[in-house]
Amino acid sequence: MKTLVLAALLASATPVLADTLYTNANGYTLDGKGTLQRFATLVVADDGPEKGKVKATLKAGAALPAGTRIDMKGATLWPGLIDAHGHVMRLGELKLVVNLRDTGSIPEALGRIKAGLPAAGWIMGRGWNQERWYADGKLINRFPTAAELDSVTGDRPAVMTRVDGHALWANTAAMKAAGITRDSKDPAGGQIIRDAAGNPTGVFVDNAMDMVEAAIPADDNARLDLVLEKSLETMAEVGLTGAHDAGMDKPTWDRYVRFARAGKLTARIYAMAAGPANRKAIAPNGPIPWSEGDLVAMQSMKLVSDGALGSRGAYLIAPYSDMPNTRGLEITPADKLKTYVTEASREGFQVNTHAIGDQANRSTMDAYAAVPAAERAARRHRNEHAQIVDMADLGRFASLNVIASMQPTHATSDKGMAEARLGEGRLGGAYAWQQIKKSGAQLAFGSDFPVEPPDPMFGLHAAVTRQSRDGLPAGGWRPWEKVSLTDALAGFTTWAARAGHLETKVGTLEPGKWADFITLERDPFTTPEGDLWKIKVTATWLAGKKVFERK
Repeated sequence: MKTLVLAALLASATPVLADTLYTNANGYTLDGKGTLQRFATLVVADDGPEKGKVKATLKAGAALPAGTRIDMKGATLWPGLIDAHGHVMRLGELKLVVNLRDTGSIPEALGRIKAGLPAAGWIMGRGWNQERWYADGKLINRFPTAAELDSVTGDRPAVMTRVDGHALWANTAAMKAAGITRDSKDPAGGQIIRDAAGNPTGVFVDNAMDMVEAAIPADDNARLDLVLEKSLETMAEVGLTGAHDAGMDKPTWDRYVRFARAGKLTARIYAMAAGPANRKAIAPNGPIPWSEGDLVAMQSMKLVSDGALGSRGAYLIAPYSDMPNTRGLEITPADKLKTYVTEASREGFQVNTHAIGDQANRSTMDAYAAVPAAERAARRHRNEHAQIVDMADLGRFASLNVIASMQPTHATSDKGMAEARLGEGRLGGAYAWQQIKKSGAQLAFGSDFPVEPPDPMFGLHAAVTRQSRDGLPAGGWRPWEKVSLTDALAGFTTWAARAGHLETKVGTLEPGKWADFITLERDPFTTPEGDLWKIKVTATWLAGKKVFERK
């Protein structure tokens, strides 16, 4: 009898672990094999060692366990989405500077700059794209000038970064502050755009940007904290529960860790150190694995092989079709690239190399080929962008175990420019998602925000339609490279998770994984493909905690 009483007392003293049941959901998740699964109830642990993790997904009609029930009223529920290539701090910065995205002419851009002048200090902005600027119904086919920027900024220094982050537009005062004159030399891997007389016009490409940026006063910590807060807000609004930050320094890494420990980091950040110096500064003792509740990791390094197509900095095998006197810029020479790759890989780091042009992609593959096969398989090295790949190199993603980290919206934004820059004959391996997938290689999808908008619904739309958001071209651009919606979802979930070495913890809503999930206003699987980009996220959860709700 005493034993029974004691057992009863112990049972009553043991707390009952609580679960939350999200019922009546139109749930989708991939499983470990990549097969799409449907469910009606998501069960999340509210306390205990599994707090914030998925306990079960249940089909309609299944018996429900005890717990707090939240009726989802038929809402579509997906795993949280992961952007495999973005620039976290730049995304937040876009909220605090002049935004020139989608301007259609130089006068429109100048008007926006004039309207957004800060009260004091340097005038900063980003997002301009001369490939979308017209005059008298024709593409202007030139870069803007310092004189044009002077007309609205006067003698205050002003710097406007191009949409792709690979060129900047400076006014006369900014060039003076930076000590730029006609005698200034082009740095290796960079170009000062000049007029016929040899004078700098105000545009600086790739490594030449550093010459101007060195003169810009550094931000204080309070402003940088605000930048990160703005970025996290934006990511939560579009359903991003994770992002791979494509190039950051030690202060930024320290900020991520500080935010994570304070409970302020509302997305999982897979940080790529920007080059060898930052890698050694952040992680002198080797890779920093996922920590702080799997909120942060720094076990990868970002390298830059070339520039971008828009500024003709992408490094090509043959000259540009629309500017035959250049092949672009080799930002990191092939021999240095190989040294950086092999050294970092040997020390345990994944290497993620920006490679847009076909020569840059070839040089990057050559560098990875110097890494022992078993080491390559373990590290999961990546080509970031992989936009223009020579047909002879397409099979190397699979043979070298290299992940193609690609951004679907780049194809739909760049299609016209890519045709002009390369000509039809060199587009066989351009934005070749389907060919790379069929070769047996791994992909991961992202946006490259803020180069492109961060909304993954835009990426899903581009991936399955190969069309711009205005429905062009009919049938899609190079439509044989389309992927299915299931594969597009995988690109932003399971594939991205694997590219960040976190596939056992996120990417699906399988038991034991973090309860990172979102709800959508419409079911993408029943929405016309052309309307996918219009779908809004209604709420976002990270580890079972709601971090955004659309009002």
